[in-house]
This record gives sequence, C-alpha cells and structure tokens, in this order.
Amino acid sequence: MRTHPLTAMSVSVFLLLSAGAVAQTEASPEHGAEETGKTPPEHDATELSKATQNPVGDLLSVPFQFNFNTGGGLEDRTFFLLNFQPVIPIKLSSNWNLIARTIVPVIDAPGPEGTRFRGIGDVQEQLFFAPAKSGGFIWGLGPVLSLPTATVDSVRTGSWAAGPSGVLVVMTGPWVVGGLASQLWTFEDEGGAPRINQLSFQYFINYNFSGGWALVTAPVLTANWEATRGERWTVPVGIGVSKTTVFRRQPLSLAVQYYHNVVRPDDAAANQLRFVFSLLFPTKK
Repeated sequence: MRTHPLTAMSVSVFLLLSAGAVAQTEASPEHGAEETGKTPPEHDATELSKATQNPVGDLLSVPFQFNFNTGGGLEDRTFFLLNFQPVIPIKLSSNWNLIARTIVPVIDAPGPEGTRFRGIGDVQEQLFFAPAKSGGFIWGLGPVLSLPTATVDSVRTGSWAAGPSGVLVVMTGPWVVGGLASQLWTFEDEGGAPRINQLSFQYFINYNFSGGWALVTAPVLTANWEATRGERWTVPVGIGVSKTTVFRRQPLSLAVQYYHNVVRPDDAAANQLRFVFSLLFPTKK
C-alpha cells in the first residue's frame, strides 16, 4: 500500500490525539479529575460511550471518520475518505426530537500513473424524527437528501437525490444494537450517468465494558441498483474497539476498526481501516 501525504498526515493527527487522551486519563491518581483528565462525576464514561452509539440520542457530537480503503480492485493503491459528520439534536417538543445528521465526505482518490484527485463528494443530510422518551427501544424516521456537491470526477454524480431513512436501536445492559437504513433516488439530474439509486444499511453491535471501553462493529452495506447484476452489493464484515474519555474537560471518543468486503464490485476496495475521533457535547439534564 503506497503512502501519500494526506494519509500520513491523517494517521499522525489521529495518533497524536489518541496518545494525548490516553496519557491524560492515565495520569497519576493523586491529582484531581480536573487536572488529570479523568472522567468527572457528571460524565460517566460507560454511559457516555453508550450514548455515542445511539444515532438518535440527545447527544451533540462532531465525529471525524478516517477511512483507508485498499486492496481488491485498487490493488496496492489507497482510496482515502474522511467523513465529517456532525450530529445535532433539536428539541421540537416535550415528546419529539429532530436529529440532524450531516455527512461531508473529503476524498483523496488514486488516479492513473500515480496521480491523485482530491476534493469533496456529494454531501448528505439525514433527518430523524424520534420520540424524546423511548426507554430501551429507540426509533427514528425521516428523509435523507443528497446534494450534487462533488468536485472529484470519479465520484461526481450531478444528481439531486432523496428518499426515506429509518433507525432502530435496542439498549439493554452493556449492549447497544441496531440498524440504520436509507434509500436514495435521483429526482433531478444534470443528465447522463451515473444516476443515484442506492440502498445503504449500517448495522451496529456494541458491547460496553467499564471505563468507557467498548467492542464495536458498524459496517456499512450498500446496494447500487443501477449497476449490473453481480456488481451491485458491497458487504463488509469486521470489528473494532472504542474508548470514551475526557481530555481537559472535553468528552471525546476514539475508535479503530477493520473491515473486509466479502462481497464487492470488481473495481472496489477489499479492505478498510477506519479511525474515528469524535468530540462530544452531552446535553445538560
């Protein structure tokens, strides 16, 4: 796998942030929580970890998801994708919340003869209407919109697309399990291929330990209905680990995950290494 400047910089930033957070939480116990970065009483690390795993919770979060895709049709090249995806809960009433989830993809894609193409992809906006009080069984429904903002030719669609989306979550004991699905169809296009007709489904299984540690899997399965039969599905499987902590009074979450595409189009990557860094802003009760 060839290393390029953006890849090296992204890994370096993630490792520096991780090292700083871990060093802060492992500081000497004789210092107070404010000095050492240990989780203060108002932020229980395990409960905060579970809150980050709920896509329609009342937790404002700002995740940066670094995805390194290689192998398969990419061979030894790397397709880098940084998803900046802030999640903003909005209280509509005492019974209902609106969860706004924006996904801004920043892309560094390989081109012919060692060239690379850098820019952004199509921005998506997901809106979920969810009950404000739902206990251990949580759900949300709403629209998803895809905007033709891509500046990288290899991923440019020129399509405005929309469709339904939904999420179900079950939280019981240390488990947070659920799924998030959406279907997009093009409703306005600049003309020509490709048009968007895509199903996306992300299931997630999290087992939470004490101290904010969790074992996680959250692969994203996609089906491109415009592709020829046999080239439609991408099905990854994998696992990872996350740590939720507080660094200088700022709650945050760090995760590393690996996925292998057991089903994929011929030209798609076979492997994905994912790092996630999230700033967390718990709602004051």
